[in-house]
Amino acid sequence: MTRLVARGAWIVPLFFLVVALHQGKTTVDLQATLEQGTPATAEILEVHEENRVDVTFDWVSLRVPLGDGTVITKDKLALPHSLIPLVADKETVEVRVNPGASQDVVITSIVNTQWRIAAMNAAIAFVAALLFAGGVFYWNRSLRRVGDPAQRGVDEPDPDHPARKVAW
Repeated sequence: MTRLVARGAWIVPLFFLVVALHQGKTTVDLQATLEQGTPATAEILEVHEENRVDVTFDWVSLRVPLGDGTVITKDKLALPHSLIPLVADKETVEVRVNPGASQDVVITSIVNTQWRIAAMNAAIAFVAALLFAGGVFYWNRSLRRVGDPAQRGVDEPDPDHPARKVAW
């Protein structure tokens, strides 16, 4: 059973690697929209700021009229709680629009902070993946070389072991 759990533990570093890749892609997508997007002015339709400690993301809804007459509406564009005060009291914000991109609308004043947060998340998740992969690797190697510590070398309980002493 221990070997099965040790082999199944590879899911943890794999999970962190997937998170690192996702956050890395988000970083690249945010930067691409900032650099290649068309500047526009967005009307803020609604700002939702949660005043609970356990909720770290708030959202803003935007209506972006483009130069060709089309209008893009972003409902509930998620923003970190710490960035909401930068847009909460405004009626309009400058944005960059890259239709068809993964991150098609970004708020110009806060996008640099957003991509840095995503980049830091990617780095932290990658380091966590490496650390967990190292731990799982050495655990599996130890089980393969010397066996399960719970199974080796004990024929009968030691009557003189300190855990068997009764404290008065």
